Amino acid sequence: MQSMLPLSSPSSRRSLLAGFAASALAAATLLSGCAGMGKLEKIKVTVASVESLGVHGLEARFVVKLRVQNPNDISLDYDGLAVDMELNGKPLASGVSNDKGTLPRFGETVVTLPLTVSTVALLRQASELVRDKGGQKEVPYLIKGKIGGGLFGTVEFHQAGVLAIPRL
Repeated sequence: MQSMLPLSSPSSRRSLLAGFAASALAAATLLSGCAGMGKLEKIKVTVASVESLGVHGLEARFVVKLRVQNPNDISLDYDGLAVDMELNGKPLASGVSNDKGTLPRFGETVVTLPLTVSTVALLRQASELVRDKGGQKEVPYLIKGKIGGGLFGTVEFHQAGVLAIPRL
């Protein structure tokens, strides 16, 4: 059986100091590498397509494909996605996906997720369009969400715009 050296011996103090020095050097190297990466630019998300899965009970189901662009010089791993959509300033749809993947550096990928719209929200939106003198020419929309996981944690995004709606 091997005996342990007491901390009061010179060789044990040297070993302990060498271990602390190596740990401090490793931590400093890691932190300087992270600092050198700079601030990440926001990812860009746009709707690439929407396909109906039909109406079931009091909700409509869709499959939405989102084009996700990474304007950064490093690839970003993701694990999960959550999206909320608003139309005319009111909640319309939401969806989540537990898909995993990588957004390539200076690249893009298309992510598919199911989307749920309550028929109450659809009726409310249609009612507002009809009540506003037969419909509006332009309706503001907002897509907001987050992509989870990866080295940098959760990355939030939002995309706002205007939809051209023909008069009813």
